[in-house]
Amino acid sequence: MELLDILKIGAAVLALAIAIIGHEIMHGWVAHMYGDDTAKNAGRLTINPLSHIDLVGTIIVPAMLYFLPLLLGTDGGILFGWAKPVPINMLKVIQRGGYNAAMQVDLAGIVYNFTLGAFAAIGLTALSAPTTADSLIYVFFYIFLYQLLIINIVLGVFNLLPIPQFDGGHFLMHLALKYKINSIAEFYYKTERYGMIIALVILMTPLNQYVLFMPVQFIIQQLLS
Repeated sequence: MELLDILKIGAAVLALAIAIIGHEIMHGWVAHMYGDDTAKNAGRLTINPLSHIDLVGTIIVPAMLYFLPLLLGTDGGILFGWAKPVPINMLKVIQRGGYNAAMQVDLAGIVYNFTLGAFAAIGLTALSAPTTADSLIYVFFYIFLYQLLIINIVLGVFNLLPIPQFDGGHFLMHLALKYKINSIAEFYYKTERYGMIIALVILMTPLNQYVLFMPVQFIIQQLLS
């Protein structure tokens, strides 16, 4: 493995950690604003990565998505994953702020990811592409910004999908409850257990090209232009 490959992996891992840990902290922080201290009391409003690691979402899935294409002789995949969800007492949030507050909690992580991705894009447009004459620190920082852009936009788009158990599904469920469309809310409540299966099917099949990577490419192109 060459030094550049090590820099790429290190930058990608760091960018993924910042993206997924910050995503979860933002959910807990917005809930805390509405009087729910569940995440705070559980010690989950910390940037300590050990408090947020999920065996499947933080280790197994990212490793499979990144290294499996390499083993198959194709280009390396993109790092994607999730941290352990922060505990939230949504009933307390709704009591204090209504369903609008619940939807703000649902979207907090997505807003964080898109905002971080936008700042990474600004940084990339302000820098020149690294050359062999540049220091390793500059090369690492440039790759880090590139990975930060891609990973955050992927996470933002993916979590917007109306998948049960994920942010987009939670948002639609609370939106349906707000307008008393109980059939939609009940559907999401009953199918929540299948959310992870749906997510893995999207990630592991050609569906990802249409519902994930095409929107991601469009957003990244707009940010960099």
